[in-house]
Amino acid sequence: MESALSKEIIEWSREDLHGARMQPMEKTKGKKRKSALVRSSIGAYAVQCEACLKWRLIDTEEEYEEIRSRFIEEPFVCSKKADVSCEDPTDIEYDATRTWAADKPNVPKTPKGFQRDLVLRKDFSKMDAYYITPTGKKVRALSEIAAYLSSNPDCKDLSPSDFNFMVPKIMADTIPAHIERKVSTSGSNKKRKKSENGDE
Repeated sequence: MESALSKEIIEWSREDLHGARMQPMEKTKGKKRKSALVRSSIGAYAVQCEACLKWRLIDTEEEYEEIRSRFIEEPFVCSKKADVSCEDPTDIEYDATRTWAADKPNVPKTPKGFQRDLVLRKDFSKMDAYYITPTGKKVRALSEIAAYLSSNPDCKDLSPSDFNFMVPKIMADTIPAHIERKVSTSGSNKKRKKSENGDE
């Protein structure tokens, strides 16, 4: 079995849940980290059936994005997967053996030629989103997308509205215990220092 501390999975349901597996980067000895961000790698996708509420794993990112992009108009049901029905056991359970995150439905599909990446912050507080353009440029805001599209005639059929920087919300009840302790301890230390200094 895989270690829940080295690979965490983020999922999505009809109540707004989205799925991806995180692979925290290993620390490099003798080198200072330049950022508090940890690169994520998508390892799995899941959608919750509106009828039976069971989780169904989705095979590819493309299929998952197609389902998510029309989730309000076309809620997912088990029968949309080949040879699957609500009578079959769930593919995966929602529990704290994995880290889950909540995403909004109807996020647009990633335009062809672009790549949408999610980055998990080291303290598991949130994720950050960015796009990789067909030329390999990393963009982090709609203003950068607009500038790229205007300067690249090959993208004339695209608009900034085809992109979305909304990120999944980490589900607090599935964050690893050692991460929660670190965050909690940090907060307590700050409060203690303020108290010692006579601050409110």
